[in-house]
Amino acid sequence: MSDAFYEPLGEGRFTSTVHSTGPWSPQSQHMGPPSALLVRALERLPSAAPMLLARFTVEILGPVPVAEVAVTAGVERPGRTVELLSAELSAGGRPVARARAWRHLRSDTSAVAARVDPPLAPPSAGEPMHRPENWGKGYLDAMEWRALSGHLGEPGPATVWARQNVALVSGEEPTGLQRLFVVADSGNGVSGRLDPHEWLFINSELTVHLHREPRAEWIALDAATAIGPDGVGTAFTVLHDADGPVGRGAQALVIRPQR
Repeated sequence: MSDAFYEPLGEGRFTSTVHSTGPWSPQSQHMGPPSALLVRALERLPSAAPMLLARFTVEILGPVPVAEVAVTAGVERPGRTVELLSAELSAGGRPVARARAWRHLRSDTSAVAARVDPPLAPPSAGEPMHRPENWGKGYLDAMEWRALSGHLGEPGPATVWARQNVALVSGEEPTGLQRLFVVADSGNGVSGRLDPHEWLFINSELTVHLHREPRAEWIALDAATAIGPDGVGTAFTVLHDADGPVGRGAQALVIRPQR
């Protein structure tokens, strides 16, 4: 079995492995690995000066199959201070996800750095968390989970640490940003308020704002889901690494009964 979510085929093409499989269908990927694969493509775009990803949005156009996928990326709006980037993930000749990101010029603001979210207890303080028996194998088993509060399959807000046990792309060490985006799409799952076998609560997008680059293997999700009366919800997540908060994510949710 591969030790990665993806095996490279060259020219922006990849074979998706079983590790990328989501918990609801053996044919579809969890959106964590595809999001990170898009980020990887954006990180590789050249810039004239050192820059940092400040905001990333991925629009989910349909299920991402556990199959061969291709990634393309480019700079939509070049600049000396800010740049707008874009990337697309396709499978079977059709786009399945599109991403756009703002990249900002790096500068030294350490003397005025401030945080608005408190730090969390470390992963060692969490309880090991495992995939619920009635959830599918794949992505959840490729990650190590430690819960500070809440649990997969337990309704309500949750605070959990996660670390990937396989590489994003075979033969490569994941960057801090790639590790964060492998996990970021799980905010909805860990903080779900509803029984996933009775209710559908899937996200149509993921948006993450970052105020610094993550630097550690462990990434935490401090997540809660709000549900409105008309079939729409939002999952809100504060994202942390071992040094503290790094940014916030949000996911727009479709809520409806399973049929």
